[in-house]
Formats: sequence, structure tokens, C-alpha cells
Amino acid sequence: MTDEAQRVTARVTGVVQGVGFRYWTARKADELLLKGTVRNSPDGSVELVAEGSAADIDHLVTWLQSSRAPGHVADVDFRVSEATGEFDTFRIVD
Repeated sequence: MTDEAQRVTARVTGVVQGVGFRYWTARKADELLLKGTVRNSPDGSVELVAEGSAADIDHLVTWLQSSRAPGHVADVDFRVSEATGEFDTFRIVD
């Protein structure tokens, strides 16, 4: 794993809406100095895109899959790709 900027695109399923999931994910992303967005999806899942160092992306994915994430995460479907640099901050979007 390198420290080159990477992007993770993830869909988190389970009980992840109405439990502060987006708020705590945004706080974790800020803590890791990641940039991107997190949003609720109509199907009850949460979608996020985050960019940062490979180590920090890995840390975020590990956190999402852990019992420390709010609610009850059933699955984290994610893919990692090259960062685009399109984000200035990490924010919750509607």
C-alpha cells in the first residue's frame, strides 16, 4: 500500500439511517483528513465517496466494518480507485 491519494466509493447497508451514521462518518473522515461526501440513499443504505491517503482510506473502511460504526452495518460494498481531487472538504449531502 502506498501513500498516494486514493478514492473509496462505498455503499453501506444495514440499520444505517436515523442513527447518526452520516454525522459520525463525516466526523471520522474529518479526523482522518479525508475529503468527499456521505449521503442517505432512498433504499435505506448510505453512500459515501472519500479521498485521501491509502492508509487513511483503509482506516475508514476498517472503521465502517467495525462495531464502532453507529447503527448496525450489515455490509460495506466498496471499491478503491485513483483520487480525482474534486473535493475540498468532507460533507454530508442530502
